Amino acid sequence: MTQDELKALVGQAAIAHVQPGSVIGVGTGSTVNCFIDALARMPERIRGAVSSSEQSSARLRAHGIEVLDANGVEALAVYIDGADEIDHQGNMIKGGGAALTREKIVADLSARFICIADESKLVDTLGRFPLPIEVIPMAAAQIARRLAALGGEPVLRAGVVTDNGGHIIDVRGLRITDPTAMEREINQWPGVVSVGIFARNKARVCLLGTPQGVRTMTF
Repeated sequence: MTQDELKALVGQAAIAHVQPGSVIGVGTGSTVNCFIDALARMPERIRGAVSSSEQSSARLRAHGIEVLDANGVEALAVYIDGADEIDHQGNMIKGGGAALTREKIVADLSARFICIADESKLVDTLGRFPLPIEVIPMAAAQIARRLAALGGEPVLRAGVVTDNGGHIIDVRGLRITDPTAMEREINQWPGVVSVGIFARNKARVCLLGTPQGVRTMTF
């Protein structure tokens, strides 16, 4: 089974976690695109969605699904999004698509995070995927020095400006054994908009695409 087929499989499986008539959170990325396409085929449609990126918003609207402003929503029952890595406790690295800050905002509005991913994203320890950090541009050099002091290899992602006007630093070489502590520490640095560790807003369910079908993990 190809990676695209696995993504389509988990995108379809996530529909079981969506209540018709509800407002849901929708993330960003190629796996989420498969979920959005499946969402459009539901016999009973949802009332609307809060989206984590302009790209996903455009795809939702193209399917006739209303996109709502996060400021007009008090809570979401569920947020469905992918991950660049997920460990066996539901902690994730996200931000490969540079939407990590808005993804955290939508995740924080939601009662449950449902992660949809293929089995290549499951790891024992986070850090194999470069950790993305969104930063205010004038702080990029200082934050990079602090990351190097932690043992990481920070690189500014060339030519990328986020939907919020920020820059992205990708950090290789980290072994994130305590995701909660590292998320808390980096988030305190002046100039950091958001770090791509999702430990405080970790997944409660992961729908993992495997050649044998969808494996459901709960945390």
